[in-house]
Amino acid sequence: MTQKLNRHGIPVRTARNAALAALAAGLPSPILADVTGMHRHTALRWVAYARRDWAEYLAARAE
Repeated sequence: MTQKLNRHGIPVRTARNAALAALAAGLPSPILADVTGMHRHTALRWVAYARRDWAEYLAARAE
């Protein structure tokens, strides 16, 4: 499917990476790993790439 879309000028990898970066910016890494089925280390790298600080999220959960 990727090859067919690429032949028609639809860059699949770019869209996939943009979608993963958007998810990584909005989710903590354990949840990203569960939602996407990726390994937790891969999810951690994507979240680091998106550079999101989750201290506020963790503090809200603690309350």
